[in-house]
Amino acid sequence: MTVGFEIVFAVPMECNDCVESVANALKRVDGIQKFDIDLKKNLVTTEGTIPPSAIVRAIQATGKDAIIRGTGKPDSAAVCILESFDPKDIKQPVKGLARIVGVSPNDLFIDLTVNGLPKGTYYPSIRTSGDLSKGALSTGETFYNLDPVELSKPSTLDTTINSLGATIHTGDEELYSGQEFLHAKLNVNELIGRSVVLSKLQDKVSSDSLVGVIARSAGAWENDKQVCSCSGKTVWQERTDAIAKGMTV
Repeated sequence: MTVGFEIVFAVPMECNDCVESVANALKRVDGIQKFDIDLKKNLVTTEGTIPPSAIVRAIQATGKDAIIRGTGKPDSAAVCILESFDPKDIKQPVKGLARIVGVSPNDLFIDLTVNGLPKGTYYPSIRTSGDLSKGALSTGETFYNLDPVELSKPSTLDTTINSLGATIHTGDEELYSGQEFLHAKLNVNELIGRSVVLSKLQDKVSSDSLVGVIARSAGAWENDKQVCSCSGKTVWQERTDAIAKGMTV
């Protein structure tokens, strides 16, 4: 039996109708074992066995946005922003996001979302190093291979971002998106500082492979900030900035 984990989302809600709309959306999502909605604090908490990105999309379908504020138990969550080092992507380098949550000491899931790449099969792996001085080429040997990801859905960059108030043009090239919920027999703590690479080549990396460093992220109820101490922006202003870079979930 797959172990469930808790996720906390910030969701802007003004009234009980908002609560009912979000509740009805969550009830239709298979894999959510239970949920709680706090109108006063604008928080939604779920427990289940499905990727956080799927819950974000379910909430977004109601017309509301959702920010993940914490996942899993303390010291059991990590995140990796996947970027392109290809010169042609200089204006829009962010292409994916990997959210990692541990459900036991040697058992974790990776919620991998990729958007804005040519159609096809891609091969994700965890590399020994987090050195990005030469992009994916400087990340060292393979630490762990993950299951392939198929990009077959038309890219949602334009439609999703426009609906949330920003605009990105993907150009004339036909681009695609994909999402996988990957399992690995690893401990989250041994991944911090390493990197995730997404390559078009099986068992190899290239200069245009996506890559990002794995960083620790907040567990459920460990992050209650409303204003970033670095930028002075609210979480929703930061969310707008993230959307403009292509991070839609």
